[in-house]
Amino acid sequence: MRQLIREICLANEVQTIKGHISRDNIHLLLSYRPRLSVAKLAQYIKGKTSRKLFQEYTEIRKKFWGSHIWARGYFAVSTGNVTDELIAEYIDKFF
Repeated sequence: MRQLIREICLANEVQTIKGHISRDNIHLLLSYRPRLSVAKLAQYIKGKTSRKLFQEYTEIRKKFWGSHIWARGYFAVSTGNVTDELIAEYIDKFF
């Protein structure tokens, strides 16, 4: 998953500042140009990772048949009022 997300970010000129992947969620601190919307970036990450995982791991395809790997939504905020360092510290400390 990490490598897939890195590849997607690289292809879209998105810098990964900090991230954490756990069993049931992912936290990412990303920097990207405003020409790319948050919704489009979430679509790229969720769509491309699920497609690749379904292709490579048949047991996932069987487990999630007719369903989705990702939840329908996502949560995104900008870092305007909080520093990137504080968010990176939060990801390190709690995840």
